[in-house]
Amino acid sequence: MKNALILRGTGNNHKGNWFPWLKKELEKNGYKVWVPDLPNSELANIKRYNKFIFENKNFKFSKDTLIVGHSSGAVAILGLLQKLPDKIAVRKSILVASFMNDFGNPDFAGLFEEPFDFEKIKTKSDKIVFVHSDDDPYCPLSHAEYLSEKLDAKLVVINGQGHFNLEKGPEFRKFPAILKLID
Repeated sequence: MKNALILRGTGNNHKGNWFPWLKKELEKNGYKVWVPDLPNSELANIKRYNKFIFENKNFKFSKDTLIVGHSSGAVAILGLLQKLPDKIAVRKSILVASFMNDFGNPDFAGLFEEPFDFEKIKTKSDKIVFVHSDDDPYCPLSHAEYLSEKLDAKLVVINGQGHFNLEKGPEFRKFPAILKLID
């Protein structure tokens, strides 16, 4: 069965930005979708997130799984893929507005406690796509360029879209461009 996990960024929840819209669109296309409110997300921590996700008995990773993450949720995908069990790889991972370090901010340090094993991560998702804007005020495009190069992943740059969130404008209650990346 097709399923999808949507991981939102720090300080947001499952009702924020374009997440409810994407959930509904994926469900129309036969996906079972989970958009969890990650525990204590104001202080991002990949170990806590992984424990929470892997202990959920209602979501199982498989070759039919799609993972979409925004901002720190995109970074969390890297740590999640790295810890998937040996014989499991997902179909596709889409990382929106990702970043490669904590910017010296202790709120993000927990995402980078363990170095990413890029070679292992590559084996855990059949396709990896980075989506980034050329004017993101928080996450430099160079971070997505670096990560996409390390993971031999596709990089889609959409000009003038900021951080792909409601801060940019009410149009980010939807995100039609992302649907084109889900096949």
